[in-house]
Amino acid sequence: MNRYEVDSSETQFQSGSNGLVMLNHLALTSSEELDDVEAILLTKLYEKVFTSEDAVLNTFSFHHISDWHRQWLGNVYEWAGKIRSVDMSKGGFRFTPPQQIERNLAIFEREYLSRVHLIPSMEKEDLVSYLARSHIEFILVHPFREGNGRISRLLLDFMSNKAGVGLLDYSLWDEHKTFYIRSIQAGLSEDYQHMERLVRDVLDR
Repeated sequence: MNRYEVDSSETQFQSGSNGLVMLNHLALTSSEELDDVEAILLTKLYEKVFTSEDAVLNTFSFHHISDWHRQWLGNVYEWAGKIRSVDMSKGGFRFTPPQQIERNLAIFEREYLSRVHLIPSMEKEDLVSYLARSHIEFILVHPFREGNGRISRLLLDFMSNKAGVGLLDYSLWDEHKTFYIRSIQAGLSEDYQHMERLVRDVLDR
């Protein structure tokens, strides 16, 4: 099997779940139960990230993000922390094909993650632009099989915390989900103004 062929654990569903729940180490067949487990584990990850040396890291890379993903879901899914090997789309919108993920992550590291240490010295509008663009580009890459949205918000919180803002309230984004999704899609043509508006709103709350 070559590196871009599908890992069966990424495509299989848990027996007894009627094809609704992905294969998991806990043998859970209820999506509600799995959602609860993931939420609890994500809270624990947040506690660990923001009470450890991770919160003050100056040198930052995708390795740290994949490690977050593994810590969060490693006891649930075989593929936790690994770059996905399946094509993914949502609402007819296709994310980066598996064959291009590593190349795009290298660009993401060079253009955004390598600048994390500069965040404390960024002016407000520079910070808004940086957060908006990095969020869009991460979502477009969509490196993991599941959990990309939640990890992307953890990354934003990590960055905003370094800016001295603290953790962000995303309820406004959830209330205007359609606008949020369209803002992500606009990033394909390097139109970042809509996501900048959303970022500015949460920073000002």
